[in-house]
Amino acid sequence: MDRISKLNQLRKDKDLEAIMITSKKNRFYFSGFTGTAGKILITETNNYFITDFRYIDQANDQTEGLEIIEISKNKNKNLIKFFNDKGLTSIGFEDGDLSYKEYQELKNFDTEIEYSPLSDEINEFRKVKDDREIEIIKEAIKITEKAFDKIITYIEPGMKEREVAAELEYYLRKLGGEGPSFDFIVASGKRSALPHGVASDKIIETGDFVTLDFGTYYRGYCSDMTRTIVVGEPDDRQVEIYNTVLKAHLEVIEKIKPGMTGQEADQIARDIIEKAGYGDNFGHGLGHGLGIEVHEAPRLSTTSEEVLKPGMIVTDEPGIYIQDWGGVRIEDDLVITEDGCKSLNNSNKKLIIV
Repeated sequence: MDRISKLNQLRKDKDLEAIMITSKKNRFYFSGFTGTAGKILITETNNYFITDFRYIDQANDQTEGLEIIEISKNKNKNLIKFFNDKGLTSIGFEDGDLSYKEYQELKNFDTEIEYSPLSDEINEFRKVKDDREIEIIKEAIKITEKAFDKIITYIEPGMKEREVAAELEYYLRKLGGEGPSFDFIVASGKRSALPHGVASDKIIETGDFVTLDFGTYYRGYCSDMTRTIVVGEPDDRQVEIYNTVLKAHLEVIEKIKPGMTGQEADQIARDIIEKAGYGDNFGHGLGHGLGIEVHEAPRLSTTSEEVLKPGMIVTDEPGIYIQDWGGVRIEDDLVITEDGCKSLNNSNKKLIIV
């Protein structure tokens, strides 16, 4: 069943006359449209792509099986007129995307139309990736790993973290990436204890851990990779903590499998880190889903009851963070298989000295 057909089946299951897709990510997922303005409307009799004059040609080029409708002025008022012309009185919508202001405006134009929130059900379709999606994400990861191979030859003491982040983005784009999939984390020295230490003006010094967490968009999909390197020879504590994180990371690859909950997957890594005495220093979840968005379902955390299924792509990113000292995180992107998982990354995970 194709994606639009799945949406139509959801419409039937919910006994609705229409489903409206408004978010950029789901608009792309269900239609292939990459522009910034448009709505998909699925009804019993026809399926529409509604946009303004700026994107008519693009919508015709990028979408299939959707009738293109132009609404360029008084958009919400004319959208309601379109609903009324089609006799629509019950519409499922993305409550996680539509603003309260826009929702109220739609309701003010017609108080008789009933809107049903469906974000969770709509996003559910994106959890399991098909073969084409997996291949695209693999290509995004290849670009990311090539950029990593280049950046470790570039980093040296005296550089600012921002310089490294800028060079990393340049490499990714030159290698075919479409842009950063998030704000890169380049965190050195004591700042490597910040799980989300976005690149700053801090100078990288000899003896620093440097955590690099970065990724790229490629054909609409994300990569997400973390490596922690050391500038100059590491001391014994750095080696011990790095190897503890690496052991936890590899244990997940060995043991994660379909049927597990996100909590059970998280516990694989957490047991190793806790046994080593660093349980209080692993404050975030093991990972998250990856696809059109860099953070999407399912979650791998201490509270997640979501069940892993073949075809899901999740991150494996345990870490240890010690305030006023530093930290380590190692991250791969894993595809869940029928009997376990396969890491989509091939990049070296031994402690790299630059």
